[in-house]
Amino acid sequence: MFEDALLIDAAGRPTMQHHQAFSRDWDRIKEWSDNIYMPYTVTPIGSRLKPASDMYSAAVGKIDVTRFCYGIPVSVGECSPEAGNILVLTTIRGNGRHALGGGTAVNTAVGETFVADCSRTDYFVEFDEDHLQLNLTVPHQLVADHAMQWFGSVPDDRLWRHKCTIGGRGSSWLALMDYVVRAIAESPEAMSSERLGARVQELIAAQLLDEWATQAGLQLGVDVASAEPAYVRSAEEYIDTFARSVPTASEIAAAVGVSVRALTAGFRRYRDTTPGQRLRARRLEGVRGELLRSDGRTVSEIANAWGYVNLGMFAATYRKRFGELPSETRNRL
Repeated sequence: MFEDALLIDAAGRPTMQHHQAFSRDWDRIKEWSDNIYMPYTVTPIGSRLKPASDMYSAAVGKIDVTRFCYGIPVSVGECSPEAGNILVLTTIRGNGRHALGGGTAVNTAVGETFVADCSRTDYFVEFDEDHLQLNLTVPHQLVADHAMQWFGSVPDDRLWRHKCTIGGRGSSWLALMDYVVRAIAESPEAMSSERLGARVQELIAAQLLDEWATQAGLQLGVDVASAEPAYVRSAEEYIDTFARSVPTASEIAAAVGVSVRALTAGFRRYRDTTPGQRLRARRLEGVRGELLRSDGRTVSEIANAWGYVNLGMFAATYRKRFGELPSETRNRL
């Protein structure tokens, strides 16, 4: 089903890669994989020590889509939680044996997908010599934000720490992956940064959340999060109301009657974020909303009104969040 995934475009031409797509050099492979996935350890299994790695990548919004193999049997582990990424690995060829914990493991044959949130749990896998994967690197925060948007709460570790298989032959998940690689072949630039990519990113997150929660035996929005204390909701309202004035953590905490430490802990536990991260998100959303309304002000004037002084840093942050520069948002009017 994915034999040519990421290899050719819709016209049958080889895809362009901004990096070396084949390598036998461990250091070069590590440099690429650290950047695309996260830092981790990889160890050859058996007597063959020289890799023959295929490395193809594309983007769907903030999600990296990759076609990857080492060309030899390997074990992978010690994934960096600091990278904050969820791995979603679909087998195109060969076999992967994924550790579940407690001495148990599950094999993923062709067409099967394994999910592990490496920001919340350990992950170890062994791939055979013939392995070839179609992988997604999904930021944990992206999925948490979508869960909050759609279900009104962020799942707790009963979901994030649950490692499992999803999809399989004939599944809607596999059909979605087929659509994703076809859309990349047809419109790689639109998938990486424009509205199409943002919408497909949402669809991936929604399908992933639904299938993951089903495998974990959880119902999203009902039993995946604890009831948050009132001060968390009050702090969210305060941030949303006064985001333009860029309140400090101390000011937010004082407004809701708790310490900064308690406020931060509450946001981490019940929202899987921090007050500062929510404030930054609301400021960026505020700027974007005003950029999309033609009122004669320049990008600089709007950014300054929301407390941004370093416009170069603001533009970079805005582009990372929305996939386009502030000027590009304004020019769409």
